[in-house]
Amino acid sequence: MKSGLDSGGPKQGPAMWGQWKTTEGGPEWVLANGRRRWAWPPVQKVVRLALRTNEKREKAGPVSRSVATTLRTREWPYHLAPPASLGERDAAVRLDHVTRRCHQKEMSTAAAPAGSAFPSFQLLVCGTLVAAVLGAAHRLGLFYRLMHKVDKVSIRHGGESVAAVLKAHGVKFLFTLVGGHISPLLVACEKLGIRVVDTRHEVTAVFAADAVARLTGTVGVVAVTAGPGLTNTVTAVKNAQIAQSPVLLLGGAASTLLQHRGALQAIDQMSLFRPLCKFCASVHRVRDIMPTLRTAMAAAQSGTPGPVFVELPIDVLYPYFMVQKEMVPAKPPKGLMGRAVYWYLENYLANLFAGAWEPRPEGPLPLDIPQASPQQVQRCVEILSRAKRPLVVLGSQALLPPTPASKLRPVVTLTSVYLDLQGCRGDSGCPLLPGRDGTGAAGPKPPPAHRQNRSAALKKADVVLLAGVVCDFRLSYGRVLSRSSKIIIVNRNRKEMLINSDMFWKPQEAVQGDVGSFVLKLVEGLQGQTWASDWAEELRQADQQKEKSFREKAMMPVSQHLNPVRVLQLVEETLPDNSILVVDGGDFVGTAAHLVQPRGPLCWLDPGAFGTLGVGAGFALGAKLCRPDTEVWCLFGDGAFGYSLIEFDTFVRHKIPVMALIGNDAGWTQISREQVPSLGSNVACGLAYTDYHKAAMGLGAQGLLLSRENEDQVVKVLRDAQQQCQDGHPVVVNILIGRTDFRDGSIAV
Repeated sequence: MKSGLDSGGPKQGPAMWGQWKTTEGGPEWVLANGRRRWAWPPVQKVVRLALRTNEKREKAGPVSRSVATTLRTREWPYHLAPPASLGERDAAVRLDHVTRRCHQKEMSTAAAPAGSAFPSFQLLVCGTLVAAVLGAAHRLGLFYRLMHKVDKVSIRHGGESVAAVLKAHGVKFLFTLVGGHISPLLVACEKLGIRVVDTRHEVTAVFAADAVARLTGTVGVVAVTAGPGLTNTVTAVKNAQIAQSPVLLLGGAASTLLQHRGALQAIDQMSLFRPLCKFCASVHRVRDIMPTLRTAMAAAQSGTPGPVFVELPIDVLYPYFMVQKEMVPAKPPKGLMGRAVYWYLENYLANLFAGAWEPRPEGPLPLDIPQASPQQVQRCVEILSRAKRPLVVLGSQALLPPTPASKLRPVVTLTSVYLDLQGCRGDSGCPLLPGRDGTGAAGPKPPPAHRQNRSAALKKADVVLLAGVVCDFRLSYGRVLSRSSKIIIVNRNRKEMLINSDMFWKPQEAVQGDVGSFVLKLVEGLQGQTWASDWAEELRQADQQKEKSFREKAMMPVSQHLNPVRVLQLVEETLPDNSILVVDGGDFVGTAAHLVQPRGPLCWLDPGAFGTLGVGAGFALGAKLCRPDTEVWCLFGDGAFGYSLIEFDTFVRHKIPVMALIGNDAGWTQISREQVPSLGSNVACGLAYTDYHKAAMGLGAQGLLLSRENEDQVVKVLRDAQQQCQDGHPVVVNILIGRTDFRDGSIAV
């Protein structure tokens, strides 16, 4: 059989004379004829140690050849390269090879006593064995258990540790779809006063947690079961990542002992979520639950916010006696192997619960939030102070903690010009101020946001402040910015901040830091600065001209049902000032973005840059829970409503009164607008004028219908829906609409 040294057996003759040499690959035997034989790895280790030892001895002084003399008493054909199948006895003989080659010159004085190689080798072997034993003991948790005991009679479970950390972080709601893997943490949260809200689909639970994160500035929390429970959340987690929403996803998992053994719903969940989350961790001991969750909560909010994932295997959540019953046999088996396995399982269980209930910190860890330097702020103040036509574009990050939205009003009041890019967290902009007359706003009446002709405004501005906005497709990758404009951009994420720069646009100042804090410092530096009012007036007149064309389109007849432009204008007139708009759809929602104005900061929730359909029910659920005294109006396309219909069962069970307005045009109209004229087919774009209001009634909600038959009663029906919501009922208003040319030319990709 061929060895690791060479193929074939030992060969005789002068050609086999050679010496040991140290190479990058390890010690090797170099023959006189130039051929090489690699040593067996254990032999390499022994020879490497011997070479180092002799090198040290040479530096220390002359060394006697007594070692070589002693070793030569053993029988060994020195003219042969050592074979690979030698035992411990022959390993010592190899030391003789090394010694002979390293000490060819005659040494004049004696140094080391005879036989000193044997204690060195024995010391090496003993040290290796001790290290192996200590490593095994550490891995088995034996050292930890010397100081930390296992409470075998306690009925406490890991779910209580999870709930304690969530409570200490101010979490009020936990969204879930129940599963056996996560039952202990759900029960524990309920006992601590955290409201557990179960949905009909896991993706809705994540969307609801996302809405809580956007509206409160804290971490939204969702818990789902293992396997398919987690895979169902992937779309919503990715949406939260792109929207920069701090969401904590708690996922159940198979027992730690049964990982990779074919357990029920056991998959490699960590690999699935690492690309989607800022932080991923799997808890393998009960004592690690609290520190892991605290780290995850801090990671979700630090830097650029985003989702985090913590995997909680089932055996770290249930109490000791239940895990023991499933893991360890009731009686020790007979036989040596059986007893060894039994001891291993008992030790594994003890290590799982050792120190589990010792007091540990539960509260929040410090957050790492980047800040702009004073020098950067000063340079931006100087650029803005010299501007003639300044323009402020406020994005999602402007509303992140620790800066309240109300404190950002002075910057737009100061410049008198800012763009409302219609949205909230995670989109291309945020409505910072009440849009119509500032009712309920603190401080002086702010200037209106400019919502129309945004591309023209960006082209004409000489200084543009992109505060929390990135130049992706929403700003045409930066092409809407003028080459002659001075661009100031501030963002927590440097990579996103500079996306597409030096291609279609170039920043004058790129500031990595918290947007809200930067804006406040900017306002402080610009105190007393004024700009000419003609620039703001020019943009205001452009807005008015565009809105006049909208009114004309609203009066145009449609072939059947109601004109959606007119319906949305009436919605705008009816919508109260203390309301939140949740939008989920394509064509109907795209039209609403031009016609329906948000009532204040954090009052418009859309999916953001990912363009995800199906966010409606989850966003509405989270929004109503966060602001129970606020009316939540949901604008759905009929296609998007298909994702959310079943969640009206959730609204009914949990007594969540929200109002859904469905723009029902019997199709995926945003797609067909482009597909039919360009490709000549409406395939897969057709739906039906379904009685969605009746389906909602079947789930226990209230349902109303708007069509051409009651065209003159649109406002009355909307008022009736409001009243039913105030009475505590979720309501669906099915609005049959026709098609207009309002959004002709818009594209869906």
